[in-house]
Amino acid sequence: MQFTSEQRFDDGVLEREFTLGEIHGILWTPTSAATPTPLILIGPPPLGLRKVYPRLLARARHTVAEGYSAATIELPGSGDRPRNVVVDQAIADLHRALAAGEPVTDDIVDRLILPLLDPAVSEWRATLDAILALPEIGGPVGYSGGVISIGTRLAVVEPRIEAAVLFAGSYVPRAIFEEARQVTIPLHVLLQWNDEGNDRQMALDLFDAFGSKEKTLHANMGGHTGVPQYAGEEANRFFARHLK
Repeated sequence: MQFTSEQRFDDGVLEREFTLGEIHGILWTPTSAATPTPLILIGPPPLGLRKVYPRLLARARHTVAEGYSAATIELPGSGDRPRNVVVDQAIADLHRALAAGEPVTDDIVDRLILPLLDPAVSEWRATLDAILALPEIGGPVGYSGGVISIGTRLAVVEPRIEAAVLFAGSYVPRAIFEEARQVTIPLHVLLQWNDEGNDRQMALDLFDAFGSKEKTLHANMGGHTGVPQYAGEEANRFFARHLK
């Protein structure tokens, strides 16, 4: 891991951009922590870190204020990374189906999500290895965000993640429903009831499929980016129960 830039905010947050091989990411840590901090992995939308940076920064600063460090990475095919032609065609087919009022087929969803899963999960795990080697980070580790299929896969294969807040804001391949039955860590799922880019019933079915004994569904009225502040506060209390 190589840090490529550094910025200090007046609320005691240190932001450092980093590279790890082909991975580009951002790490936020408190400047005044006396002991190593727990870590929250912030799952970004697949739109490019630069495009969603203000939203990620707000989430990260709020996370650090709660006593954690936070990290995010650029997903495969996002930002300046090489595009995936299969995913790009699936995006075009998705938009075409939605505009025509046609159903979004399993084939479109598979081509949209499955090519991202293996590389994204592998890169998240490599990033976790590098961050946990830093003296200021001590664990435990949580995951917060989307793409929900990536969060689900990480919850299955990565034992260092002890709790997760999952954003139900993306389509889910049928294969992920089987993986969801293997998830056992505590979950807090956020669902925007009127999310124009999400299949509500699919999100509800996925929640039902999760095998966790402790799982909470927090549903709010509103669109994709309309998550109310108090929903974030509930997520903070969830992490406080399981990571501190």
